[in-house]
Amino acid sequence: MTGWQFAGALAVLAAGTYALRVVGLMLRTRTTVSPAVEALMERSTMVLLIAVGLTTTLFEGSDLAGPARPIGVAVGVLAAWFKAPLVAIIVVAAASTAVLRLSGVP
Repeated sequence: MTGWQFAGALAVLAAGTYALRVVGLMLRTRTTVSPAVEALMERSTMVLLIAVGLTTTLFEGSDLAGPARPIGVAVGVLAAWFKAPLVAIIVVAAASTAVLRLSGVP
């Protein structure tokens, strides 16, 4: 793929994303959705975010990640559970993963 093809594909993707967002805003006032469907859409957002998080936590490419990464994520989740600031959560998770990897855990 040449640079121009990539730039063209990127422009088409950006235009399509923008068009979908504009159409969503225009249709929001014309359609009604039941409260049950709204609740389902909110839950599906959380399910998608959790699925992406688990995938990036447990896999590295097509192989399983070593135990250091899931343990680091678990430490970060634990810090979030105790309502630590976001920067502290990220630093604690990264530091615990780094310490595990330095000690020989893959």
